[in-house]
Amino acid sequence: MYNAITDVRGIKVGHYTDSQGITGCTVVLCEEGAIGGVDVRGSAPGTRETDLLRPVNLVQEVHAVLLTGGSAFGLDAAGGVMRWLEERGVGFNVGVGVVPIVPAAVLFDLTIGDPRARPDAQAGYAACQGASAGPVEEGSVGAGTGATVGKLLGPKFATKSGLGTSSVRIGKGHTVGAIAAVNAFGDVVDAHTGAIIAGTRRPVVGGFLDTCRQMQGDLGQTVLAFASTTLVVVATDAYLTKEGANKVAQMAHDGLARVIRPVHTMFDGDTVFALATGKPPRRGSGADPSVIGAAAAEVVVQAVMRAVRQAESLGGVPAARDL
Repeated sequence: MYNAITDVRGIKVGHYTDSQGITGCTVVLCEEGAIGGVDVRGSAPGTRETDLLRPVNLVQEVHAVLLTGGSAFGLDAAGGVMRWLEERGVGFNVGVGVVPIVPAAVLFDLTIGDPRARPDAQAGYAACQGASAGPVEEGSVGAGTGATVGKLLGPKFATKSGLGTSSVRIGKGHTVGAIAAVNAFGDVVDAHTGAIIAGTRRPVVGGFLDTCRQMQGDLGQTVLAFASTTLVVVATDAYLTKEGANKVAQMAHDGLARVIRPVHTMFDGDTVFALATGKPPRRGSGADPSVIGAAAAEVVVQAVMRAVRQAESLGGVPAARDL
């Protein structure tokens, strides 16, 4: 196992990274189809095809999920993912061809690097071309290239973040994995000690401010609404219904709440997608969403911490490893 979401059977991951413009995108491919779900809890989301994942709607399977920088402009990259899949005959059969189902979500990284540099269709296509079922590059790559955390005092005092992944084997051989692009308004803390490991940097004296504590004081009256967002995909090779996948996406947000403080703010667009690549069993109803969801929350915790620990300083924003 690679301790990555690619440990889940049927999942591939590819990145497009623009180190000059400081942005990028990450594609999670499931070419054989996966039951999909989603849960959006931040109040500033930028998304595509999320309504399609609701249990009452027609389409059951998705073929990729795109996580991208570039704010809403970055949604253009989904077109490149669709083109790559269509060329390979992957998609929802509509009689005269196939329509690939590619939900997507964006994070805001325009305050670092070149604000005119945004992932486009070519970037999405390139991410697919580089996708594999092997080890996943982490840190300041893909959708995490321009990610930062700790925005209470604006981008000048943020800490560089990135993208992380993790997986766990549970039960009767099933695997649950997560990948996270962490661009949170709040601080990231160690899940075991509660210590801040990346967040709003303290002016002059150094170290980290406690964002939650500061928001409860006078500084809470002058919070600036710099756009943020943490994007997550969780996946399992167990079989889940569409309702079950949505429940897993919901429970996976608990992982964010354990390591990002505060989370799901008015400034964040926190979105979790869930994918289940397993096939329906001959008997029974498949895996228990509660079991898969609990494991999903755990791997989200690990993925978020890895995102900030693997990040590199970029665009004048220092990473935690360099502080």
